[in-house]
Amino acid sequence: LQKNIIKDIWKKDNMSLVTTKWLDDNFDKVKIIDSSWHMPLTNRNGFEEYKKQHIINSIFFDLDKNSRQNTDLPHMLTDLNAWENIVSNMGIKNQDRIVIYDNSDVISSCRCWYNFIYFGHNPNFVHVLNGGLKKWIKENKATTNALTEITKSDYKAKEEKELVKNKLEINNNIIKKEFDVIDARSKERFEGKVSEPRKGLRSGSIKNSFCLPFNELINDDHTFVSKDKILEKFKSLNFDFDKNLVFSCGSGVTASVLALAYSLINDKYMPTIYDGSWSEYGRN
Repeated sequence: LQKNIIKDIWKKDNMSLVTTKWLDDNFDKVKIIDSSWHMPLTNRNGFEEYKKQHIINSIFFDLDKNSRQNTDLPHMLTDLNAWENIVSNMGIKNQDRIVIYDNSDVISSCRCWYNFIYFGHNPNFVHVLNGGLKKWIKENKATTNALTEITKSDYKAKEEKELVKNKLEINNNIIKKEFDVIDARSKERFEGKVSEPRKGLRSGSIKNSFCLPFNELINDDHTFVSKDKILEKFKSLNFDFDKNLVFSCGSGVTASVLALAYSLINDKYMPTIYDGSWSEYGRN
């Protein structure tokens, strides 16, 4: 899967990311999702902000409510039936092209992007808006506070179960070494030099994993750095490019940022996440 990664990395139809201009030009051809989610310590509420200002016709995706509810782990993938209900209630159809954006410092749109791909939406039809709402507003593009009218659809999903790893698979891989794990948390957290923000978690990281802090791939204006810079960052880890990559973080959100970034330099890559991430693995 990972062979020949450098070959064809500039393939023009790789559209995991789309520009604000592209969205402006294709506004009537896509469904738009606002998936803003903020870390609890920020005291920000994505839905309250959405109600005050969002891109016209966008639909709000609540990351907390749209994750599995019968678990104490954050942002775990929900089940198939629940996902079909969630997306149907958003009025999205299987054939829709989707653009997802956020107004979050953790680029939460990437987690929503991953969820749609995991549940079988055509990956070529799922995009993230580069720069999100911050760039859209800076360019004086149209926003509103009017809630979008939704006509319920009948969405059908299919789980791509190979795109998620559980704790047992992570532990077995420490011995088998079938894939490499890359952690999106800060180096201080990865190296166990600071306490985890969530209570009940020890400090440290998964044995043999690598660290690439997600914010090293994000510019101040919330856009991704260039493909050259992304490639440089990944190559600096010195992992085996012939192996599959699995991304981890604190709760599965910023792991998805790395997954999307990697898809920009390897158009064959399908995002694979350790869903429990350190919230599960780091439990005392």
